[in-house]
Amino acid sequence: MIRVSVFYPSAEGTTFDHDYYREKHVPLCVRTWNPESVEIDKGVDGPNVAAVHLKFASLDALQQAMASEGTAAILEDVANYTNIAPVLQTSEIVD
Repeated sequence: MIRVSVFYPSAEGTTFDHDYYREKHVPLCVRTWNPESVEIDKGVDGPNVAAVHLKFASLDALQQAMASEGTAAILEDVANYTNIAPVLQTSEIVD
């Protein structure tokens, strides 16, 4: 199982619309990429204002999702909810 985590670091002058993210952006990701599961974090304490974790059955499934034509629309949509440059991490779940 592969997990892609997208983190949005907190910093002075950054903005993040949690409602838009939860109601519009993440559902767009789900429709486009069809992950196995999705979890959204709203930062309470720590370095990130938000994060999302998407699980895929394999690295190949992740690569196919990222190569889909809808990925461009997902990337363009980021400006609708934040001015933060997201930080991505791809992990193999070993537990």
